Amino acid sequence: MFAPQRKKTVAVRVGAITVGGGQPVVVQSMTNTDTADPKSTADQVAELYLAGSEVVRITVNTQEAAAAVPEIRQRLSDRGLPVPLVGDFHYNGHTLLRKFPACADALDKYRINPGNVGKGANHDKNFATMIACAKDHRKPVRIGVNAGSLDQELLNALMDANAKAAVPQDAQAVFLEAMVQSALRSAHAAEELGLPRDQIILSCKISKVQELVRVYRALADRTDHSLHLGLTEAGMGMKGIVGSSAALAILLQEGIGDTIRVSLTPEPGSSRTQEVRVAQQILQAMDIRPFLPQVTACPGCGRTTSTYFQELSQQVEKFLHARMPEWKKSKPQAASLQVAVMGCVVNGPGESKAANLGISLPGTGETPRAPVYEDGVQVVTLEGPTLAQDFLQRIEAYVARM
Repeated sequence: MFAPQRKKTVAVRVGAITVGGGQPVVVQSMTNTDTADPKSTADQVAELYLAGSEVVRITVNTQEAAAAVPEIRQRLSDRGLPVPLVGDFHYNGHTLLRKFPACADALDKYRINPGNVGKGANHDKNFATMIACAKDHRKPVRIGVNAGSLDQELLNALMDANAKAAVPQDAQAVFLEAMVQSALRSAHAAEELGLPRDQIILSCKISKVQELVRVYRALADRTDHSLHLGLTEAGMGMKGIVGSSAALAILLQEGIGDTIRVSLTPEPGSSRTQEVRVAQQILQAMDIRPFLPQVTACPGCGRTTSTYFQELSQQVEKFLHARMPEWKKSKPQAASLQVAVMGCVVNGPGESKAANLGISLPGTGETPRAPVYEDGVQVVTLEGPTLAQDFLQRIEAYVARM
């Protein structure tokens, strides 16, 4: 494996999870339910957690939402799910955390957006109140700067200073610098208010890949705080997946990032768990963390006019997904399993030998027999109507021996 070397950051405890400090990169996600509905919110938190989200963020935007947080926590505890919960606060977090101490206590981390805590003197006062709550309840905070809600007073001050400079920078460079300074200044202010450094995580999220890379490089160069990565408002479907993968892969390869979220817009009414699976796959593709056995399969060509290898690849994927939750309990090393399902003799035998377990299916015009390889050695040749089931049984047997 050629996993990238991680930058050294301060470890932050979030519930039972440690972020930073050389610990594995943590996968996060966020609910889209009305937090004031504790049942639906707890159900979605559970769904995300069971899909592999190690930390889940919920919106806390109203008194009703704040009042519901302890019940959400209790519902999750009743199901035996120790998922760390993060409260997402904007505009009125200082009020809600003070008015609902049970909410402040039930959460494992607070997300504070320095652009949305007030203006002028109220900005510092409201921010100080939220930090005081974090201290009182011994909770970490994520100071999360967003391009769409950047502190305008700070931005205007930097723009004015830039305009007077002998060699002014372009406006976008100043904007990105304002994001970095907003995070760093807020972190410094939190520490001045008595919040320990190991209770602070930073983020600077923006929706364009190159700008995200630029801002996080600057942030990582200027602080050792743990960093949360994410391309915000990534979008729907392939656009969101590709954009998030491109941005996060660059930063992760440079050792930047301690926790990630893939902010996909789901189809109406669809599950939120896709963002969890994509985040896991990014980390696994980068050789940073294994989560699920990986299937190598050829794309198909004129040598593979049958769709059988595609169907078998799909069956194998579904089988691995279905079995991994059970394997995780007794055979967690199965997450690193490499399985090859190949469609003809050109690359089939070679790729099958390179995998832990591989099958080289016959292409068009080839003898309808499929050699199976385990750790580079041919162990059997399969054929006939039970070929698929026989191969799945060999995978099961292989894992049992791991």
